[in-house]
Amino acid sequence: MKLVLYAALLAILIALPAHADDSEAVERAKGPTVSWLSLTDTKQYAASWESAATLFQAAISRHDWVQSLSAVRSPIGAKRSREVASATFSTTLPGAPDGEYVVFQFKSSFVNKASALETVTAMKQPDGEWRVAGYFIK
Repeated sequence: MKLVLYAALLAILIALPAHADDSEAVERAKGPTVSWLSLTDTKQYAASWESAATLFQAAISRHDWVQSLSAVRSPIGAKRSREVASATFSTTLPGAPDGEYVVFQFKSSFVNKASALETVTAMKQPDGEWRVAGYFIK
């Protein structure tokens, strides 16, 4: 019985520092992610591409990003509200190199779309800064 209790306690102690690191990563990634979203909200689409992660920039040209985002965001109108629904830290994501990521989901509302779910993936860059590496709105 003592061995099982000790093993359970050890597992909890091992998990705690990882959880604290995850929470710290989420907090560090949140500010840059929200700032990036404000660029999209104010139709600064080229600036959002310029401030995105290198992985993002390698995946889509600035011109194509501006056209795509304009086509998606213009019909739904201005942002009314946005709140974090979830934030998940991960070191692996499908189709992306291993690294440090935080996947945020925001419950959002726009003038012409009462309810939307925005998924924004932030990625820690080699210089330690967090930048957006992916955006999807549904």
